[in-house]
Amino acid sequence: MEVNLISDTVTKPSKGMLEAMFSAVVGDDVFKEDPSVNALEEEVASLFGKEAALFFPSGTMTNQTAIKIHTQPGQQLICDNYSHIFHYEGGGVSFNSGVSCRLLQGNRGRISAELIGEAINTPDFYHSPKTALVSLENTTNMGGGAVYDFVEIKKIKALCDQHQLALHLDGARLWNALEVTSESPTDYGTLFDTISLCFSKGLGCPVGSVLVGSKEAIEEALRIRKVFGGGMRQAGYLAAAATYALHHHRADLKEDHNKAKALSDALEASTIVQSVAPVETNIVIFSLNPDQNESEFIYKMKQKGILFISLGKGKLRMVTHRDYTDAQHDYVLTTLTQLN
Repeated sequence: MEVNLISDTVTKPSKGMLEAMFSAVVGDDVFKEDPSVNALEEEVASLFGKEAALFFPSGTMTNQTAIKIHTQPGQQLICDNYSHIFHYEGGGVSFNSGVSCRLLQGNRGRISAELIGEAINTPDFYHSPKTALVSLENTTNMGGGAVYDFVEIKKIKALCDQHQLALHLDGARLWNALEVTSESPTDYGTLFDTISLCFSKGLGCPVGSVLVGSKEAIEEALRIRKVFGGGMRQAGYLAAAATYALHHHRADLKEDHNKAKALSDALEASTIVQSVAPVETNIVIFSLNPDQNESEFIYKMKQKGILFISLGKGKLRMVTHRDYTDAQHDYVLTTLTQLN
């Protein structure tokens, strides 16, 4: 048996999703004439209480577009040291926007209003880059799927308003966060200027992300997407998958979270595991005891058909997803109990 826990991006479209894709009505989205794309954008914008939305090929492109909308070259954005926009987007912050990152040491990828307040540069001190944007990530990837306290986000929003800073959310896994908190999408839409939403992770789509924001921001995003080469033609086949996922896959995220917690419990019971980060959603991050060889452990588990990755610095990661079956889950749990 092979079990892929490398990421929640390894999923394949469900039968219902494929049927929705095959039956999609499409047009040329570069001319904004694809009805399936237009319908998805309108639905997601409405869901978050925003004026407009734009469909993108990837979450990285949505984030990079948002950064370019909110900043000018030579300015600075504030984010956590673990942020995806800093670690996993190819240096796009500097390459695409000419912006520097002020990295903060938060709590499992989450930063506070207090930390942000200390990092904002004085606008008239021209020796330092002008702070223009705060970017949060919810859930946090390197933080093990940690979820922000919404009360803290409200404090951050108030601080951004006070200092006239834009606030962006990398919500690649916001769908997971929404399943474990009491907030609604419109609650998030009220606080953030722009939100990036990924459909190819927990929701199981083959491709696609959406950026939501004001009408003005999305009009600018359309131009930037063109510059980045993100215009797609008959993209409605992909948009139909995202629409199907919105209607049929969101409730399944709870099962992913339950399985991640069970994996966490099994790892914590193992004598070769030193620590396991708290599990809130579908990401499990753990570290081995110092006397264990990480590379050998990964190889040993691969030989048993169980795949996962190292994040470096002693951190290993497993991610549950909709294609991780009950039978696979039982097999992994049994294998983990035999590690001692």
